[in-house]
Amino acid sequence: MQLKTSYKQILSISVPIILGSAVQNVIALSDSVFLYHKSEQDFAAIGFVSVFYLIIAAIGYGFSKGGQIIIARRMGEQDYTGAGKSFSAMLIFELALASLMFLLLYYGSPWMFSLMIDSESVYLRSLDYIEYRSFGVFFSYMGVALIALYTGIARTTFIIIDTVVLALVNITLNYALIFGKWGFEAQGIAGAAMASTIAEIVAFVLFVGYMILDKKINPLFPDWRSFVPKLQRFKGLISISLPIVMQSIIGLGAWLFFFAKVENLGERELAETNLVRLIYLILSVPAWGFSSGINTMVSGFIGARKRVAVMPIILKSAKLCLGVTLLLTIPVVLFPKFFLFPLLGGQDMSLFDDAQPVLNILILVLASFSFGAVFYNGLTGTGATRLALIMQFVFALIYILLIEVSITWLDGNLVLAWMAEVVYWGLILLGSIWYIRTKHWHKLKV
Repeated sequence: MQLKTSYKQILSISVPIILGSAVQNVIALSDSVFLYHKSEQDFAAIGFVSVFYLIIAAIGYGFSKGGQIIIARRMGEQDYTGAGKSFSAMLIFELALASLMFLLLYYGSPWMFSLMIDSESVYLRSLDYIEYRSFGVFFSYMGVALIALYTGIARTTFIIIDTVVLALVNITLNYALIFGKWGFEAQGIAGAAMASTIAEIVAFVLFVGYMILDKKINPLFPDWRSFVPKLQRFKGLISISLPIVMQSIIGLGAWLFFFAKVENLGERELAETNLVRLIYLILSVPAWGFSSGINTMVSGFIGARKRVAVMPIILKSAKLCLGVTLLLTIPVVLFPKFFLFPLLGGQDMSLFDDAQPVLNILILVLASFSFGAVFYNGLTGTGATRLALIMQFVFALIYILLIEVSITWLDGNLVLAWMAEVVYWGLILLGSIWYIRTKHWHKLKV
């Protein structure tokens, strides 16, 4: 595909990614909605443990983002076999990494959770979830590698189909396993974990089948030797991807710190924050898609020696992202019960009333996130992943400090705690704009 700076092409690349790049969001959303109807204790627990699992998933996603940038750069240079070998290196590395993450999840979670969780109920439910969810890490990591390949070559249509299948399988099995329908035993939060893992397996198998039948991908893999990457490919992947992985860990780690602090206030406060997080997950999906798309477009333009197009494509993507996000956010935030009753409605809607003060500031949170995330991913698309890591580390420390002040020193003020998100993404936006304007990235090699 020939890359252009038109709004039409931005949408053609980003819209499928809006679904595909939000795979973990879809799973977390489905799990949270069903567990909301199961019990407040399960709902509180999934708020904590799903953020923890997102950190693990983000490690694999970070390496796939690095691979995506490299693949897009090779495609821009018209080095098709180079793109194929970069994918092979990424897939092998993701599989090895998944093995390590499985061991960490399965055997290390009891110790890690004991350090962060005060409530015995939340602790035990979190362990129930991780026991089954840990097996999905293999298919999650290899799945994001496949998504990175098709995103890197700007052929994203099948990502929609695969994500829809994943969501349908997850929703169906959640209903059956959480509540004990159709002859299954009711297993609560453990059933949610099993449903999510099975859904990832189905989606991965479907994507592999599509790739085998896809003849358009043949130029990337002309013969069997294309699947055998050299050591240099792994070095290049790690060099670009490791800072992105660290970015994800730092960002989600700061969020996990937030949830751990709120959990110390009580299960009701944790449930309120999880409700806001659930709505945040729904409304942030467009931003994840546009952000992932800008990685491909920026890296592709640089590979094609069209650096002058980088700032215009980032700015146009940010405007589109902001517009789509606000179009969805404003009605939901102003009338949450009306829009979310089909998902979260029940006899006791008091949780919505208690969380309304925090919901009111989600417009600011999502506006800053949608604009900041696109510019930040535009920066990483240039290959300046180490600088991006330094920026995120510094701004995450500021975020954690604001959370500590809001929760510990100001008697658990959740509104101020969530406002820390606005400060964080505002700083990310300013830092990204500054670096892109310096043009130091013109000299970077990927």
